[in-house]
Amino acid sequence: MAKLIQRLQDAAKSGVYRASRPDAIEDALRGSELSLARIALQDVSGKTALLRRIAAKLGFPDWFGENWDALEDCLTDLSWREGEGHVLVLEGFQFLPADELGVLIDVMSSAAEFWAGRGKPFFAVLVDPDRALALASLYQEA
Repeated sequence: MAKLIQRLQDAAKSGVYRASRPDAIEDALRGSELSLARIALQDVSGKTALLRRIAAKLGFPDWFGENWDALEDCLTDLSWREGEGHVLVLEGFQFLPADELGVLIDVMSSAAEFWAGRGKPFFAVLVDPDRALALASLYQEA
């Protein structure tokens, strides 16, 4: 766990990753100054529902426009959320259409790059026990 929390606190390592289980991330973050948002995607259907789910879990402001650009705008603000950094754990990506998943990963990557440039950790972690995604693993399983 010590290596995982060190990684999550390192803004230079911000990015989009995959992990087998969300509980290891939750355990590592316990007692830290990083904010955690677990976002279930299993029951969303369509881009609007996906964006609304993310907006609800992250407490986006009323001006959120429910489009990809507005998602990126909000993810690169997050002034309404407490924490020294942000960790988003997304579960159920398998239920998203491939094109929406691709755009979502691109937007999350852009937000991670933005925050890394400001010295604040930002991690988007897709729970992928089957290792189906071509993303780096957040941590090595024991």
